[in-house]
Amino acid sequence: MPKVIGAVLLISIYSALTFYLGWGVKQWLVAMGWFRFPVLFWIVLYMVAFSIIIGRLHESLRVFSVISNYWMFIFEYGLLLCLVAQFIILLTPFKNVQIIGSIAVAILFLLSIIGSYLAYSPVVRHLEITVDKQDSDLNTLRAVVASDFHLGVLSHKRHLQRFVSLANEAQPDIVLLAGDIVDDDPKWFVQEGMADVMKQLTSTYGTYGILGNHEYYGKKIPEFIKEMENANVKMLLDETILIEDAFILTGQEDRTNKERKPLEVLKPSANLPWLVMNHTPDDLNTPSQMGVDLHMSGHTHKGQLWPNQYITARVFELDYGYKLKEQMHTLVSSGYGFWGPPMRIGSRSELWVVDITFNSM
Repeated sequence: MPKVIGAVLLISIYSALTFYLGWGVKQWLVAMGWFRFPVLFWIVLYMVAFSIIIGRLHESLRVFSVISNYWMFIFEYGLLLCLVAQFIILLTPFKNVQIIGSIAVAILFLLSIIGSYLAYSPVVRHLEITVDKQDSDLNTLRAVVASDFHLGVLSHKRHLQRFVSLANEAQPDIVLLAGDIVDDDPKWFVQEGMADVMKQLTSTYGTYGILGNHEYYGKKIPEFIKEMENANVKMLLDETILIEDAFILTGQEDRTNKERKPLEVLKPSANLPWLVMNHTPDDLNTPSQMGVDLHMSGHTHKGQLWPNQYITARVFELDYGYKLKEQMHTLVSSGYGFWGPPMRIGSRSELWVVDITFNSM
């Protein structure tokens, strides 16, 4: 019963905010002399607002799923711009709804262009770290680290091809994919033949991945793992492996899996460099206390759209970038792809090239 009440309350608030945004748009359309068919206007608005639900009803309604992604951007920035416009009209001498509304629409359009560019034009970020270990004969290791591809309808095959090209240019020793590789359902990965693109990744020790929360949302993990095998990606499901007797790699299940193993169970016995991938950076204390040398995560997207990063910064100890926690090097990526709208404001699609130097003790 409390869940039902919570859902009803959430839908009511969302519907009220949608109405406020629609009311603001209507005021501008009326001022411009463009407002026609009010009933149709409100029907279309609420169909778009609830397109995320409509798109899940049947495969033939897939277009609504695409619409819902763009709606997330319009809803967030539309509300912000609507509020600003209302404050200007109420608190300043400038009352021209026609001009103020037109400026707000122009800003929204400009933000969508900027956001699309930041989402689809990934950058390569570099990090150099030093790890002290006794037993390793390895002097250096170059890792390409990326997360949150959300491969699907909008984070598509061409976007993946850009990643493969950038990763191969770095000439890595190992490629590490830190979860949310597909956007829920792997069917788009399969239908677009993305495995053939992923196969093009080249490195000394291979490509390794872990599950993120969205792979669990899709509920097709066996099918996804099979596709990753076809793409020459070794998925680590609560596994610790020794690579070339030189370093150790652990891949944790995402916290969405309530039955995942604790890191203590996955801790290696050998005193070799220990790298850990855990999609959600919700606990950095445990790995730092257990002697992890490099801990890699994603999930946060750095908020993806401003000002959401202020929320992720409060939720996570490290929501983006690099931090040395005691002796553990920690990296959280904002992700190579995007969730929802194919846009980024205040963040950018990225992959990391991490150069590790091993010092003998």
